[in-house]
Amino acid sequence: MIATKPKTDHLNGVNVPALQTLIETVKNDPSKALTRWGVTTRWAGGTVSETEVTGCEISGKRVPKDFTIRVDEPLELAGTNTAPNPQETLLAAFNACMLVGYVALSALHGIELKRCEIESDGDIDVRGFLALDPTVKVGYDHIRYTVRISGNGTPEQFERIHQAVMATSPNRFNLAQPIALKAKLILD
Repeated sequence: MIATKPKTDHLNGVNVPALQTLIETVKNDPSKALTRWGVTTRWAGGTVSETEVTGCEISGKRVPKDFTIRVDEPLELAGTNTAPNPQETLLAAFNACMLVGYVALSALHGIELKRCEIESDGDIDVRGFLALDPTVKVGYDHIRYTVRISGNGTPEQFERIHQAVMATSPNRFNLAQPIALKAKLILD
């Protein structure tokens, strides 16, 4: 897709010149493409956890952050229902990552959005999580999602953006295929 020059510096809340500069910088120096993400999650009692986000690295530069993400389980899963559960936060991260793609690509192509919404869901049989039946899968077989988008783009432009997001969303990629997980247990 070839980007068109937007009418203003900001479109859909996206700083288009900054995004274009990032694209050119990474194109010219692939070492600037590297990012590192990490969080620390601590038990807060019961089924509640608090995840601390202190920063990330983008293009070799530390970006400080200060966020806490609280997670809990519903009463029916022995929680206190004070916050979204791990599955809801997983789906939120999945949706949010793709939404960034729709908004940013639309802005790069000069498309002003009126609406962008992603709805996702999936089914998990808790017999797997509760280790009641070894033949029951612990996680999802499928995650279903629907994208609702409107703006001044043509159906063809939105379809190209949709295909591009499906091909480039990191969280979609991460959920669509196995990822090597390397665990370490430390007893203290």
